[in-house]
Amino acid sequence: MKKLIGLVAALCINPLAQAEKIAIVGGTIHTMSDAGTLTNQALLMDGNKIIGFVGADAVPAEYSRFDATGKVVTPGLIVSNSQLGLVEVGFSAGIVDSSADHSEFSPLGAAADVSYAINPASSLMGITRMEGVTLAGTSMNYTHAMFQGQGAVISLSGAEQPVVKAAAFMPLNVSGRAVDGLGGSRALLWPQLITALDEAMARNGKLLGLDEEYHGALTRADLNSLIQVVSGKVRLLVEVQRAADIRQVLSLIKRYPDLQLALSGASEAWMVAGQIAEAGVPVVINPESNLPYDFDQLAATLANAGRLADAGVSVCIGMNTHNARLITQYAGNAVANGLSWQDGLAALTINPARMLGVDNQYGSLESGKQADVVIWSGDPLEVMEVAEQVFIGGEAVDMQSRQTKLRDRYLHRDPAKPAPYTRP
Repeated sequence: MKKLIGLVAALCINPLAQAEKIAIVGGTIHTMSDAGTLTNQALLMDGNKIIGFVGADAVPAEYSRFDATGKVVTPGLIVSNSQLGLVEVGFSAGIVDSSADHSEFSPLGAAADVSYAINPASSLMGITRMEGVTLAGTSMNYTHAMFQGQGAVISLSGAEQPVVKAAAFMPLNVSGRAVDGLGGSRALLWPQLITALDEAMARNGKLLGLDEEYHGALTRADLNSLIQVVSGKVRLLVEVQRAADIRQVLSLIKRYPDLQLALSGASEAWMVAGQIAEAGVPVVINPESNLPYDFDQLAATLANAGRLADAGVSVCIGMNTHNARLITQYAGNAVANGLSWQDGLAALTINPARMLGVDNQYGSLESGKQADVVIWSGDPLEVMEVAEQVFIGGEAVDMQSRQTKLRDRYLHRDPAKPAPYTRP
């Protein structure tokens, strides 16, 4: 009975949560589309779709109004690469789905598929959602193999089925850290990689059937997964740091013309920015990487993001961790070190949407796209500003998380009772 009363109360407090038609009125609306930045307008949402824009004084009567005067409105933020939904506590003694042991089923790691492992009930979903993130690329980061399986795009809506796009990309690490675990030399890693991709390429896009006899070096699972990569159906997201290795990765395009590449990490990418831009390859970076953590990153700099964008490279911000809630701070620091503000916001919205292959539905505020929208107290790239309301699929989400509930529990505890007996 108490649960029923609580649900009714919640709906009364927040009528927008179940509204079919919502108008976000006023504010500065950054559409991240050709429409640019709008003022004195209203964003109309009907169900889970964006309908379009009208003047602030021309909102149809059937729409519930959300007053965003003095606020900033953006598309829902997108984390390019993370381990959201796969990790709760990284050093847990239990199962951590972002890593895996060597498998005879997939010796190269290409056939691992995170879409089967996503936990939509992870407490990190709510924590990250409160920071304005509505969509994320998520993948494994260690498989004891060359590839880190097939990453997926997930919604942070809390739905039982969060996967928006399975097999969206395949992470591959060719940085020094990976080389150390795969033979200890690039002279061994690269021939292994090219041999595997050549074997997949020889199939001319034809998947290996269950009843088809085959005598290649790859397992059926790895072969079929890599066929999708060399045919351009699954993007290859290559973690690479030093400039020499980046040039080597870019050369794969000539060998495999249909290959869809993206770079991640890329601490020294600014040194070869022109070549990356000419190849049309997006880059997912950690813009706070400015120290030579190893000899692959001697030229790391906080100016990396700005220099790449100035050269015409599509820059995305990625965390490569489950702690993805900090992406606005990362983007803000990139802007403080040379990236334009507009490019900073693009690195959290339309650029990752394009890189992940979901820009037809996400990443900008346009008619017909998913109604993932965030209303901010101010500039979203300023650390003191917050997401005041997040809409995912046109519904206002609960702006609470496990962290805020714990805060409230102990901030307002009953001093007459022991702490464990206090409830918010």
